[in-house]
Amino acid sequence: MKVTKLVSTCDIKDCPTIYATDRGTFLVQGETPTDHRLQIPAHETLVEIPMELLQKAVRDNLI
Repeated sequence: MKVTKLVSTCDIKDCPTIYATDRGTFLVQGETPTDHRLQIPAHETLVEIPMELLQKAVRDNLI
């Protein structure tokens, strides 16, 4: 899979980030929440990213 960094909230490796793949999908790097009270299947996960990251991606016409 080829991964391209689209947008991040900082230049350090451990910040929330959105990546595009050559599969036509997105990868999202963020915090793993534990207090959501949702039933998520074992093969899936949740990540939490700040709203400013999505706003920046839309503003920059990346998504």
